[in-house]
Amino acid sequence: MSEPKYGPSPWLDQFPKSRVPSYPRHRGVTATDVVDVVIVGGGLTGCATAYAFASAGAKVILLEADQIGRGTTALSSGWISEDPGVPFGDLEKAIGLRLARHAWQAWRRAALDFAALLRRLDIKCNLEERGSVTVALTPEQMARLERDQKSRREADVDAPMLNARTIKSEFGLDAIAGLRSKEGATIDPYRACVGLAAAAAERGAQLFERSPVRKITFGRKTADVFTAGGSMRVKRIVVATGVPTLSLFKSLRRHFWFHTTYLALTELVPARIRQQLGLTRRSAEGAKGARRASIVRDSAQPAHIVRWVNDERLMVTGADTETCPPRQLNKVLVQKTGQLMYELSTLYPDISGIQPEYGWSADYARTAEGLPYIGAHRNFPHHLFAFGDSSHSVTGAYLASRILLREHFEEMDRGDAAFGFHR
Repeated sequence: MSEPKYGPSPWLDQFPKSRVPSYPRHRGVTATDVVDVVIVGGGLTGCATAYAFASAGAKVILLEADQIGRGTTALSSGWISEDPGVPFGDLEKAIGLRLARHAWQAWRRAALDFAALLRRLDIKCNLEERGSVTVALTPEQMARLERDQKSRREADVDAPMLNARTIKSEFGLDAIAGLRSKEGATIDPYRACVGLAAAAAERGAQLFERSPVRKITFGRKTADVFTAGGSMRVKRIVVATGVPTLSLFKSLRRHFWFHTTYLALTELVPARIRQQLGLTRRSAEGAKGARRASIVRDSAQPAHIVRWVNDERLMVTGADTETCPPRQLNKVLVQKTGQLMYELSTLYPDISGIQPEYGWSADYARTAEGLPYIGAHRNFPHHLFAFGDSSHSVTGAYLASRILLREHFEEMDRGDAAFGFHR
């Protein structure tokens, strides 16, 4: 048995090095009068946004400080969830019933549209349709789940409750009850990101790697963006870095709390044990090809999220903490991987003794309301932002690309206000 790999995600570690795409550094003054849109950040949000703007006919430049898709995107779980990861009742208290309903509807629509886009572009990212179930394992969690179901029903949001027998049959899990979400999918997030980057480039977007933004100055109608190797004049700057990293945007950090989630992927689960851990789609629905049907999320705070990878290994996300100093990360990562494997074994005792193959972490920022902030801020007239997605899913990347596009062209949807800066 090999030692666990701590730090890299399997998405990056298992991707053939010979197939890693390469884009040039940005150098010199960009040879055009004024660029329509410069996107800062080459993760899934940035690449989806570059594709959206280029498809709409805009002149687009994307600037990535390192390499496309190899930051937070490659550390994510790859879940396209149909909900934003915050209980509906909590969101209603924070932003009101109308906006909460719009936010949930927008998130669900984004999940469906994101999966449809990946299929339409034929991006090879192991896309698999998978719903989810949020389970209650304790009486306290059950009370929380019942409150959430009540809030959803009052807002006309579908929330079917599964009983303990159904959960045991479908998921091999001993739980009191669970709320089912029928839509959603899983992907390899790195492959999805490089696929969207290629699609954006095919539609005319210019992509530059190893091109960090050093400075931004702006006047009344345009702004100048300076990289380590050159500059360009632009009409709009989209900052899709997930958190306010550039010194220019430090004033926005007050809107966020900074956390880290941890992920572990097991070694191969023996076939005998896999058969004991719930029905596959073939046995449950009679479809060809046995595929495990759902993601399981518990109602703990913070939650654990469990999914199958290639129907052979279990991935668990959770054990969130405040972001620790970089010098402590290696030690914390080993501890948290062990904690996640223990907590996974309490959910599925049959896997006790199975070892982790990978352990890694992903930093994120959280807002007071629990929704990402997507759009303009009054102090930055030429900018649009996509910050603070704490959903532990990748749906927000696609949602951000659509909201940013609509705001740029002043064609806002009624639900977009739910994702704006509220303070």
